[in-house]
Amino acid sequence: MYLDRIVGVVGAGSFGSAIANLLGENQRVLLYERNPESAQRIKSERKIKGTPLHKNVAIADSLQQVAENCFLLFPVVPSAFFKDMIIDFSPYLRADHIMIHATKGLHCEFDIEKANAKSIRLKDIQSMSDLILQETGIVRVGCMAGPNLAGEIMEGQPAATVIASRFNEVIYEGTLALKSNRFQVYGNRDILGIELSGVLKNYVAIASGALHGLGYGENARALLITRGMAEMIYIGKALGADKKAFLGIAGIGDLIATCTSPKSRNFSVGYRIAKGEKLEDILRDLGEVAEGVRTLKIGKLIVDHLGASAPLLQILNKILFEGLELERALHFLMRYPVTIDAEYLDL
Repeated sequence: MYLDRIVGVVGAGSFGSAIANLLGENQRVLLYERNPESAQRIKSERKIKGTPLHKNVAIADSLQQVAENCFLLFPVVPSAFFKDMIIDFSPYLRADHIMIHATKGLHCEFDIEKANAKSIRLKDIQSMSDLILQETGIVRVGCMAGPNLAGEIMEGQPAATVIASRFNEVIYEGTLALKSNRFQVYGNRDILGIELSGVLKNYVAIASGALHGLGYGENARALLITRGMAEMIYIGKALGADKKAFLGIAGIGDLIATCTSPKSRNFSVGYRIAKGEKLEDILRDLGEVAEGVRTLKIGKLIVDHLGASAPLLQILNKILFEGLELERALHFLMRYPVTIDAEYLDL
């Protein structure tokens, strides 16, 4: 226990509060919630969505307070709002800060609803670590990804994660802050690969939820997970990542967790689509962001721009945004030509 140091967490959603509680087991934590009413409610009730905050977690009054009191920072903000957050945060940040984000999404410098795949520039699609480096003076950046369902972490169940960074001190500080008897921390130097593993698995989880909602069993789910991982590797390689990242805790580990658990928001979206609910109603009812829905749109722009093959991603776009019936989509995927198994290992 290092009660003489304070770690900052920005974002008090389900995952942000779960990370804050994890960190609270090892040191004091300042947790920032941007909505003043929500912040005041959390401060008075000492709970988030019914789950008690760890005694070492305090609610911050401002981003400035977090920056001035903490040198290790964990932003956990949906990708659609991440750039605005980091711009607001930037005036208070110093070059000696270490920042490890836990956001599993991508940022686009264009309107994804109006963009044309042929005219986009891939450099305008950024990871959260790209945004941090672009908008702040911080150099030592990392990301956190793995099978980390927020509900299970809040319940105190055992789990593991990956801290990825090009800097050894980022991995060291992240591990020191998070590791406990119930939480393992692995290091990885391929930050792009780990970020993309966390991002891309979300749309496979939507497909898995839909498959479960249709009543199909474990054979079908195993087929989906393994070929979904292959598709993630193809897209990741096209964007410059190493395939090894997809084969570890943050890749196949996170993929299994999100593709099999009703606690996954993305899994729930697919399941409810299969049960006949409308996407806009599901997203409104969730109350939190399902990053996989946004990733589907961005992923389609990427694969169309590259001319890459990603049948699962393409067919999911048709289901969610063009009204293709699930059974017809499944029929199409089962007729898709296949070659040899595990061919992605030779990439």
